[in-house]
Amino acid sequence: SGASLRYSTGTGGEGSEGEGAGPGSSDSGGSGFSLAASALPERRRPGGGRPRYEVVRELGAEEVRWFYREDRKTWKPFIGYDSLRIELAFRALGSAGGGSGEPAAVEPVCVRSGLYEVDVASAESYPVYWNQTEKIPVMRGQWFIDGTWQPLEEEESNLIEQEHLNRFKGQQLQESFDMEISKPVDGKEAIHSLKLSRNHVDWHSVDEVYLYSDATTSKIARTVTQKLGFSKASSSGTRLHRGYVEEATLEDKPPQTSHIVFVVHGIGQKMDQGRIIKNTAMMRDTARKVEEKYFSNLATHVEFLPVEWRSKLTLDGDTVDSITPDKVRGLRDMLNSSAMDIMYYTSPLYRDELVKGLQQELNRLYSLFCSRNPEFEEKGGKVSIVSHSLGCVITYDIMTGWNPVRLYEQLLQKEEEELEESWMSYEERRLLEELYITKQRLREIEERLHELKASTISKPPVLKFKVENFFCMGSPLAVFLALRGIRPGSSGSQDHILPRTICNRLLNIFHPTDPVAYRLEPLILKHYSNISPVQIHWYNTANPLPYEHMKPSFLNPSKEATSAPEPESASAAPSPTTSPVMVRRHYGESITNIGKASILGAASIGKGLGGMLFSRFGRSSATPQTMEAGKDGPEGDDKKATTVGTPPLPHSSSGFLEPTVELEHRIDFELREGLVESRYWSAVTSHTAYWSSLDIALFLLTFMYKQDQEETDKSNLDTL
Repeated sequence: SGASLRYSTGTGGEGSEGEGAGPGSSDSGGSGFSLAASALPERRRPGGGRPRYEVVRELGAEEVRWFYREDRKTWKPFIGYDSLRIELAFRALGSAGGGSGEPAAVEPVCVRSGLYEVDVASAESYPVYWNQTEKIPVMRGQWFIDGTWQPLEEEESNLIEQEHLNRFKGQQLQESFDMEISKPVDGKEAIHSLKLSRNHVDWHSVDEVYLYSDATTSKIARTVTQKLGFSKASSSGTRLHRGYVEEATLEDKPPQTSHIVFVVHGIGQKMDQGRIIKNTAMMRDTARKVEEKYFSNLATHVEFLPVEWRSKLTLDGDTVDSITPDKVRGLRDMLNSSAMDIMYYTSPLYRDELVKGLQQELNRLYSLFCSRNPEFEEKGGKVSIVSHSLGCVITYDIMTGWNPVRLYEQLLQKEEEELEESWMSYEERRLLEELYITKQRLREIEERLHELKASTISKPPVLKFKVENFFCMGSPLAVFLALRGIRPGSSGSQDHILPRTICNRLLNIFHPTDPVAYRLEPLILKHYSNISPVQIHWYNTANPLPYEHMKPSFLNPSKEATSAPEPESASAAPSPTTSPVMVRRHYGESITNIGKASILGAASIGKGLGGMLFSRFGRSSATPQTMEAGKDGPEGDDKKATTVGTPPLPHSSSGFLEPTVELEHRIDFELREGLVESRYWSAVTSHTAYWSSLDIALFLLTFMYKQDQEETDKSNLDTL
């Protein structure tokens, strides 16, 4: 929620939790802590501490804190802005429904950056933008466990609060809430007690309250420790605090959303429904950590919304299930729920249903977000899409409007051209001309009809928003484009595969061992097939070089020098640019290739340890040609060093055409391999490893915050 539990303990603060309490740790209230009386955290209050000798009164709305619990984990506090508004709605519900006896209708409270709503009457929270079967319980916290500041269960908390007010209301507090150390309760007798179902509460003074478990083990432990001379409170009591450690204020609110990111899933969603919601939550959480560390100076933030498009589609119903044999049923069902999506997409019958399903869901989410955040469009809010696996292909087709019918028309046109060139009789030629004229007439009529329709009904755009960045993760898009006939061009523009008018920036992210991922850059310029993708910076890299300043480098520099037929051509620059080359260090080879010997057998051992350590598995091998290149020794190195800055020749040493043309922007970005990572194991796991990566979270935010960061830096310079 973004709320932080900020408190400072006095002497014995943490040491008194469980450790110094001996065997009598309490098991009441879900706390599991035994706390000494000397640990009273300082209560943080924006307007300063309470005045001394304040009288006991009912808790203010700012002192109560609301909590939520996801996946049956611990209770998490709402931030002050959310908690205060929930509490005000709760009090409005109580006052409105008090007279009539019927619960009054109270508007749901929007919380957690607008992603969830809280129904105060049912004490539940639910997501706004996606469906979730499990409701998230919320709880009103009044009394809290010392140290953890976890709330007592609401039923017990209400009973304790009621008893506290009945007994002490109007009495003056003898201690200030801002005093770090309170007087020890050793030797003090309880002035008041309350029996609960499994516990009991002792008041030693107005603001010194302890909770004790009535379980048999706790009673025995208490008896033993008291006989040893320890007081009841210090041996097995859990100290309670009335009111939360931090007051709730409306100023403690989340930053405004300036950029929304739609996260689109790939195959397998039918097999594991709700997986994209969990994956998006992981990506959102890692992005929050990165935002706090690197972008905390910006007043806006990026919000991630899951796009679950698969579950609403009927497709063939259960036809495929009915024709599936029963043997190895589990494996077959898994394939039907995952790989079958690819077959559906290549089917002319179901492809449109998949495209329409994703398109409608994207537009629905955008319209819903804008209706709840009307200032988003007014202030120039931006939209990016992060797609995974097959989702990249469907998203691309929606943005570009690509349809297999176009491909079919192109094939027909090609056949017509081939027919015209072939020999045919007079009668055949006459009939062909008639067919050609009829088709042309049909096209003209269709165009006129479309014009008439367009004049009466303006066709809405496919997507209701302009895409700022399109991030592909583990994407097979390049293969689909290659099979559709897209070939490298002579221009280094992204427009060759995705026009900038549709999407400002295309970025292709992949793990080097992801078997589903392919590169896009060689589809734009052919010589980029031998230029390494840009390495994504590690999350904790200090002062990383900006991506736009990183120079391209060859995948196999040694290969470049040896593939030239003549010695003169070796003097050509080993780079696609005239700038010096940064030789790429093959990541992970020194360790992962040691395992290669055991797999490839004695033959690879015979090549020597050097071959194992310096050849990249799966990309290059120690061929005789490359081994000869190693014989050049220092002379060859000197020759290379003297020619780095020389202008390139019309043909580079790789055999490609003159590579002076560069890409306007790099598109392929590769995650770095771990040094001890097994490539065989990572080939299995890498396709689903993108969601929780801090490296990817930083990469995404770097591009999405780029303009905001530049504007902030500019304004800072102007101020200076």
